[in-house]
Amino acid sequence: MNPVTSFLVVACLLASACSAYWVNSYLAFLFFVVGIVIALSLKMANAWEKYVILRLGKLQSVKGAGLFAMIPIIDNVIAIIDVRIQTTAFNAEEALTRDTVPVNVDAIIFWHVHDAEKAALATTHYREAIDRVAQTSLREMIGASMLGSLLSERKEADELLKDVIARKTAPWGISVSSVEIRDVAIPVALQDAMSRQAQAEREKQARVILGSAEAAIAGKFVEAADTYAGHPAALQLRAMNIIYETTKERGATILIPSTMIDSLNPPAATAIPATHDKGGAGPEVSWSKVAA
Repeated sequence: MNPVTSFLVVACLLASACSAYWVNSYLAFLFFVVGIVIALSLKMANAWEKYVILRLGKLQSVKGAGLFAMIPIIDNVIAIIDVRIQTTAFNAEEALTRDTVPVNVDAIIFWHVHDAEKAALATTHYREAIDRVAQTSLREMIGASMLGSLLSERKEADELLKDVIARKTAPWGISVSSVEIRDVAIPVALQDAMSRQAQAEREKQARVILGSAEAAIAGKFVEAADTYAGHPAALQLRAMNIIYETTKERGATILIPSTMIDSLNPPAATAIPATHDKGGAGPEVSWSKVAA
């Protein structure tokens, strides 16, 4: 009972009690009857509620927000419909995809009643009906989808599921705002196989990138060799730069064959022989000491 009706009923009962004590019992009985009639006939609907009223078994009206009166006994409120947006969670367990993979899918649907008359008269329990429709539609969608598309094309699956459910619930006066798939669970063994497949794909891509880099480096080496072949001085400068780069970070002592020194200084190599013959012994290689 709403506060307004309660206040009026209490006022009538108090008036009845006072009349019975100070006036007469007939007036008290009249106030008592008025209080009972008010309790049975005066109703109040909130802003989000719709009252569906039947009169002698036939639809009389659908009352919205505010106070309204109905005829006691003749009129009957058969449903109070909440027209706010509702959320219903539903799932499909061990549903097979198109490529015969069992998955567990959890989803949630946002909906509201746009026609209270249809929601009250077209279905016995419209909340249970939308839950059953959502579950069956989800299983149908899973059975028509491949596992890869179900995992990667989540938004498309949401839109498809929304359209299917909305088409089925429209005759019941229910509109579907959106459907969102929250989770798609696949078997652990399949998760491991997919992880290995993804790792193999990454390794394959890495090898392809490495091969492309090696080919590019080889091409640069060929270009450098052609340049050094035509410019010996450039090769000498490069060799000296390598030695410098090797020793510049920290102090070090490097032993370099004299033949390498001669290659870095061709005029000196022509003036001083690189090998010395000592009594028929084999060629002797002298070493030079370079300190960084």
